Amino acid sequence: MAVPRQGSRDRALRLEDVDLGDPAFWALPRPTRLEAFALLRQLDAPVRFTARTGSGEAFYALVRHADVKAASRRPHHFASAPGVTTPQPAAWAKAVFGTSMVNLDGEEHAVLRRIVSRAFTPRLLAGAEENIRVLARRLVDEAVAERADDLMASAPSRLPLEVICDLMGVPEHHRPLIARQIEHASAYVGVRREGRDRLRVPGRGLRSLARMHLVMVRLARERRLEPGDDLVSALVRADVDGQALTSRQLGSFFSLLLVAGVETTRNAIAHGMDLLARHPEQRALLESDFERYIDGAVDEIVRHSTPIIQFRRTVGEPCSLGGRSYRPGEKVVLFYASANRDETVFADPDAFDITRSPNPHLGYGGGGPHHCVGAHLARLEMKALLGELLSRLSTPGTVGAPELVDSSFDNRVRALPFSFGRAKPAPALPEFHPNGPA
Repeated sequence: MAVPRQGSRDRALRLEDVDLGDPAFWALPRPTRLEAFALLRQLDAPVRFTARTGSGEAFYALVRHADVKAASRRPHHFASAPGVTTPQPAAWAKAVFGTSMVNLDGEEHAVLRRIVSRAFTPRLLAGAEENIRVLARRLVDEAVAERADDLMASAPSRLPLEVICDLMGVPEHHRPLIARQIEHASAYVGVRREGRDRLRVPGRGLRSLARMHLVMVRLARERRLEPGDDLVSALVRADVDGQALTSRQLGSFFSLLLVAGVETTRNAIAHGMDLLARHPEQRALLESDFERYIDGAVDEIVRHSTPIIQFRRTVGEPCSLGGRSYRPGEKVVLFYASANRDETVFADPDAFDITRSPNPHLGYGGGGPHHCVGAHLARLEMKALLGELLSRLSTPGTVGAPELVDSSFDNRVRALPFSFGRAKPAPALPEFHPNGPA
């Protein structure tokens, strides 16, 4: 164990009790885990842990903001290949489904990124922004009419799915199947499970991804023959440096966009509603001038909740970072949940403050080539849905304590008890101007 820096405080939690490789650590209350990260940030170098499950692989924990940010921007030293999650994708799975863009490096990643970026045209994004506002209004109307009592089964889960499917041009009749596959693919991230969920079912997540791939392969085939005004049509017709997106690459991108985009956004919205309920002074400030404070509120919600807890990297070249040297093949884990509470970067980091400025959180990654490609859409969805929910919520509307999933990967909300009470009538939607207010 590395030596604490000068000035580190005595804490009830002891360093020798902190083991990020032990599943039991991830079943601890979240405040205890955050306290453990605070202890690790006080050390003079990243600590090496060994996973107690799976491959038993050792890894170095990058917990300081500067280290996580630097590793994110040095892909030649800290590579995403062969995989950013644990366990890493099996060779046969890559052969069948292709390699996700999130697990690629170098020119191979850059080419895919350019194809995707060029397909997100200003016209496409403007249409998506207007669609998000209309969808958010409709989904909240339905939640009010149905007297929804669990927010996670309502608008936060449905909005990102509908937005992505509309953007991609996925027909309505495919969407219930896709929603079920997303739930199945992401249901096995927890550390502690109950009943049947105690058992990991090998391949169940992959089977769900396979079904989504098949939907996209069929849709790509149709769009090549009859292109439409949607993202799939743009991607299958794209041609960058002589390369086009194959059906397998499109399926892999679609799965990434769905599983990552839907899960992270739904969790961020749920945490946002919980935080605003627990900090009524912040909610009052946001409601006093929504347009003024909403961008800061979104950033603070993402920083405070950090929907994705960690990604891992593999050392590609001999290098040094954070007071330690690394050899090729060694693993490091980037703990965004810790970096976003770094007291050397964020004053009073455990406080929830929607006016925090600057707010250089790493909720969408630390920059570099793997900065979240869907960050802009996620922000639009959060702003639209939080605006709708807050505008309709009135006393005695309530937000109960969220039911969290014990996970080392994402800050997932299983359920969020919720009541609109006597819901306010929906305000008129402001006139839409794709280039900003007239």
